[in-house]
Amino acid sequence: MKAHGLLAGRAVLVTAAAGAGIGFATARRCAEEGARVIVSDRHERRLAEAAATLKDLTGAEPLAVPCDVTCEEQVQALFAACGPLDVVVNNAGLGGTAELAEMTDEQWHAVLDVTLNGTMRCTRAALRTMIPQGSGVIVNNASVIGWRAQRGQAHYAAAKAGVMALTRCVALEAAPYGIRVNAVAPSLAMHPFLEKVTTPETLAELTAREAFGRAAEPWEVANVIVFLASDYSSYMTGEVVSVSSQHP
Repeated sequence: MKAHGLLAGRAVLVTAAAGAGIGFATARRCAEEGARVIVSDRHERRLAEAAATLKDLTGAEPLAVPCDVTCEEQVQALFAACGPLDVVVNNAGLGGTAELAEMTDEQWHAVLDVTLNGTMRCTRAALRTMIPQGSGVIVNNASVIGWRAQRGQAHYAAAKAGVMALTRCVALEAAPYGIRVNAVAPSLAMHPFLEKVTTPETLAELTAREAFGRAAEPWEVANVIVFLASDYSSYMTGEVVSVSSQHP
């Protein structure tokens, strides 16, 4: 894909960037658009592999900082290592399938702590970095499941709906400081981890709902994240942008 220098000279942090999902695709697209990229993930080996792959693909070696977003101390250490930031992409999330009647407190808390609380912790840290500089962009990864019901996904849906509400509220708080806060809400983006945690039957059902008859590629979601991170979306804040071809 032809680059346009949309993020030239900007420092961009992407969480949960290891592996082959939306986070890695976002880090790659940001680097291709001229950004100085910092990648983070709780899986140190996979994070190092992702950083090496990004260097091979883009020619620029990203700073790689391990971080578990459920730990406030690690989040603080991550942002201290990053220095000044222009863009933060909160991609970390945790899914799972369990109907509420059989769901344990541990299952509920695990999904909420990574997906919602982790986004809150990183957003809070980003604001503390960006408010003094009077500028910045935060992009959160939500999901259409925050709007649409799906059996077995009460914890994940509640977390993603929370991310949407967090995005809207923080956008109002951040606007006076020149900081924009938006979110993307993908419907179905195919990557290896999703295939591991979702049954073939469920994936087939979700794919059948898509107007294009296929899942999105991670880079297709990443392109929208890059748009929200760039000056092309300079008048957008508090928005949740659906990245979906799904129909009711």
